[in-house]
Amino acid sequence: MSNDMNSRELYARLLTYVRPYWKIFVAALVCMAITSLAEPIFPAMMKSLLDNGFSTSSGPWDWLFYPLAIMGLFLVRAIFGFLGDYAMSWVSSNVVAELRQGMFERMVRLPTRYYSDNLSGRLMSRIAYDVSGVASAATGALTTLIKDTLSIVGLLSWLLYLNWRLTLITLSVVPFIAIVVKIFSKRLRRVAKGQQDSMGRITQVLQETIEGHKVVKIFGGQAYEEGRFRKSVQEQRGLTMRAALAAAAQTPIVQFFAASGVAVIMGVAMKQAASDQTSVGSFVSFVTAMLMILAPLKRLTDVNAPIQRGLAAAESVFSLIDEKPEGDHGKEELGRAQGLVEFDNVTFTYPGADRPALNGVSLTIRPGECVALVGPSGSGKTTAANLLPRFFLLDGGEIRVDGHALDQVRLSSLRDNIALVSQDVVLFNDTIGANIAYGGKCDASIEEIRAAARAAHALEFVEALPDGFDTMIGENGVKLSGGQRQRLAIARAILKDAPILILDEATSALDTESERHVQAALDELMRGRSTLVIAHRLTTIERADRIAVLSAGKIAEVGKHSELLAMNGIYARLHSMQVQESLATAE
Repeated sequence: MSNDMNSRELYARLLTYVRPYWKIFVAALVCMAITSLAEPIFPAMMKSLLDNGFSTSSGPWDWLFYPLAIMGLFLVRAIFGFLGDYAMSWVSSNVVAELRQGMFERMVRLPTRYYSDNLSGRLMSRIAYDVSGVASAATGALTTLIKDTLSIVGLLSWLLYLNWRLTLITLSVVPFIAIVVKIFSKRLRRVAKGQQDSMGRITQVLQETIEGHKVVKIFGGQAYEEGRFRKSVQEQRGLTMRAALAAAAQTPIVQFFAASGVAVIMGVAMKQAASDQTSVGSFVSFVTAMLMILAPLKRLTDVNAPIQRGLAAAESVFSLIDEKPEGDHGKEELGRAQGLVEFDNVTFTYPGADRPALNGVSLTIRPGECVALVGPSGSGKTTAANLLPRFFLLDGGEIRVDGHALDQVRLSSLRDNIALVSQDVVLFNDTIGANIAYGGKCDASIEEIRAAARAAHALEFVEALPDGFDTMIGENGVKLSGGQRQRLAIARAILKDAPILILDEATSALDTESERHVQAALDELMRGRSTLVIAHRLTTIERADRIAVLSAGKIAEVGKHSELLAMNGIYARLHSMQVQESLATAE
């Protein structure tokens, strides 16, 4: 979305979200119109009261007419005002919910590169904080805008009826007010955008400190994090004060112009009353209406600040909704794949990188075959694992599954055929059962979930828990050990039963006992599946059908474990180093 989308376009787009609730929206507008257009009735009653109300009454109860009429007028205003405000808030809360849902639905479909390029804290604050800014513009600000504009129109109409010459004097100050509002609007919108970015940085520091609280404590990082947070908070405070300065300065300037107009009018009106050019009732009614205009005029000038914050928030919201989702132009359906995976002269470079992560890599994984990728850090192992599920698009070459190029296959069909288990286990703050039966397998029976847990060597520890599969595991499985979390991830992959499996250093961070359980679970998972293993600890892949050694993004060696040792090349050197490390550790 263009950053310079104007206010009218933003509000027009917001109103498209109102369309499903248009009946309630119209009802709210009608209630507001009734409330606002009742405003001129009070000064009109004052004119009638002063000009006619104190004359000789024709009946004993006529004196009650004006008191009861005033009570009735304000009762009607109160009822319709309440209904209008409540109905508008109902519509607005639904619009905000739709916007949040729309943002989230777009977020989960964004390409992996978007997450790499954007702070997660800013992304979270957009959905949590920025939408609230839209809410303030869509409820309070919009309500004030409609209600007070109608009030001013009604009162001005009455003033024109009473004395059009004096009313024209009133309107002469409008251009000055409009100029002031326009000048401050630009400043308020600019500051509001800065506040949104600043809130994203606050959220980012919070998120990193909460997630890394153990590192913060162990390395004594409290003072450093406090400094980072203080800097972010002070930046937010400074922007808030700039916004407060603009909002606070705007109101008295506008009120000065308005008061100047009122002063001139009152002077002229008093002169007219003194020369009997107008009645006492007309004079009092005119002054009353003029004074009544000041309150809605003040609210209208004050409402500019939340409107500009809301429009800046709407820009942020729509910029996320308008982000391009993952490209999915493939038309072919794989069904259940046989598991033939071919890397054909694959080249890929990360944005801003000096050299390719993969450079002309060709590799074939036959159905049911286990192929391991090894090599020094930065050699391109994990990149290859990320390209197979199309987390990133190739720069050159082609990857095929069962002879179908990845860009020709529907994303959902491709990923239905792939399961992933990595060293960074991702679990959700839900039950153990829900974490195993995740996504497309959410309707799996408890028997299927138990069978997957048993195959993953997880059933024993799950059933030992008080609530079994209904146990809540905390944020990212914080209540479980590393080996237990890993086995749940394997159970999830077993239940999915995909023909292609990616294992990304799945045992690298485990102790010996946990690794024994996890390796047994992995052996169960790999049986009959085409498996791409990314390995750092070479002892875990000695039984692989083939091992490909990557170096600087290229395949340097390919063969079985024994063959590679015999070559006495990169693999043999890595293996020798790890053997020496393990011996040193054992001593």
